[in-house]
Amino acid sequence: MSDLCHVVFVEPRIPPNTGNAIRTAAATGAHLHLVEPLGFDLDDAKLRRAGLDYHDLAVVTVHRDLEQLWKAVLPARVFAFTAAATATYTDVHYERGDVLLFGPEPTGLEPDVLHSAHVTERVRIPMRPGRRSLNLSNAAAIATYEVWRQLGFAGS
Repeated sequence: MSDLCHVVFVEPRIPPNTGNAIRTAAATGAHLHLVEPLGFDLDDAKLRRAGLDYHDLAVVTVHRDLEQLWKAVLPARVFAFTAAATATYTDVHYERGDVLLFGPEPTGLEPDVLHSAHVTERVRIPMRPGRRSLNLSNAAAIATYEVWRQLGFAGS
């Protein structure tokens, strides 16, 4: 069975967020992509602790840059997550293999990435006014589970 979706962390900086994303990928069948530079070593104890024993159950690929990522995932549709978007993540009708693109903590995706020709749509996860952002791994889990829900929780 092909990947549920591709969850991409561009230049992640906080090890436990990536560890949590590894668990989400293992639980759902999503493919986690990490775009360098990473703000930690993949052997970091906090990353390993957050991912527990799920590392061997998840598909994780590290890319040296965005160009390498694009070669790996395109021509899939790419949904860039940003608090500045008007469309919400639930407005999208997801398809197997879609890309969920998230930026680094705490800055988010750079404007050149958000407005890249590869981005199909910019979407947000609603929050109460005055809040800057959700935790990266929580946002990725929310979005990944919405993709899986729309696809009928296939494989569960």
